[in-house]
Amino acid sequence: MSQRSYGQFCPVAMAAEILCTRWTVVLLREMVAGSTRFNDLRRGVPRMSPALLVQRLRDLEDHGVVRRVAGRDSGVLEYHLTPAGQELETLVGAMGHWGQRWVTSELSLQQLDASLLMWDMRRHLDLEPMPRRRSVIQFLYAEQAAVDRSWWLIVEPDAGPHAGKAGAPVDLCSVEPGFDVDLYVACDLKTMTGIWMGVDTVRAALDSQRMHLTGDAELASNMQSWLGLSPFAKTRKLAS
Repeated sequence: MSQRSYGQFCPVAMAAEILCTRWTVVLLREMVAGSTRFNDLRRGVPRMSPALLVQRLRDLEDHGVVRRVAGRDSGVLEYHLTPAGQELETLVGAMGHWGQRWVTSELSLQQLDASLLMWDMRRHLDLEPMPRRRSVIQFLYAEQAAVDRSWWLIVEPDAGPHAGKAGAPVDLCSVEPGFDVDLYVACDLKTMTGIWMGVDTVRAALDSQRMHLTGDAELASNMQSWLGLSPFAKTRKLAS
């Protein structure tokens, strides 16, 4: 019997043997959100080692939760959820809503990760309120280490393979992309994370001078709208 086995016939125990290993549910969160390529999965779990990511993908493949397929680009593999894996979307969503509802804001806002925050923001932007031209938005977290300090979101409505919510592509860069910046967003990472999770707002951050916006007036005034927010942001917190 495997050391990971609970040794019980109970379906809950048997499912836990597959899903409750470290990083597995977080990896499934990324796949449910639409990431299929290895490098995109890594960006969604930046603190997970590549070797462990490979192992977890193999484990999920062995259990029929994930399948490998040839990608659109030659030589690139993609990882797709099987019907069994797709059925886990409800479970992953329920865990996220439970965490938003019952984990205290103070505790959740101690878990800061600029890379994950920006990756989440990149794929949940609501592009309807944005101009129908290229928009470049630079986020500056001055208190962070150099590697996490500056990020650029680039929205190009008519180009690129990665689609945002409104069907237009959005790219994320952690190095200077070479485009003029339309809007500069300066704040600390805790403030931006709180806004993203729905426990703070752009207006409150501006009024308290925790956030400063410089540049395109339309982008600045509509920021709360195009930011999109976490899929769990509307879940009402019950924990203090």
